[in-house]
Amino acid sequence: MKELLQCLARYLVSNPEAVGVKETQGDRVSLLELKVAPEDLGRIIRKEGRTAQSIRTILNAAASRVNRKVVLEILDGK
Repeated sequence: MKELLQCLARYLVSNPEAVGVKETQGDRVSLLELKVAPEDLGRIIRKEGRTAQSIRTILNAAASRVNRKVVLEILDGK
């Protein structure tokens, strides 16, 4: 899941080398923390969070194939 999120985020931002993903795995849930450059935060979230929600949907669809759930947290660049 970590690699999928990195790939998606790098295509959306203007500074792909600033993309960082930290993955913490539990029994059935994976927590993914996405960190991007402060100027790219709006590109990840977009209007009313639609892009962020789409990323969550893609991650959960991929995770459901292995009976897992994914929680995505988008961290601000501070």
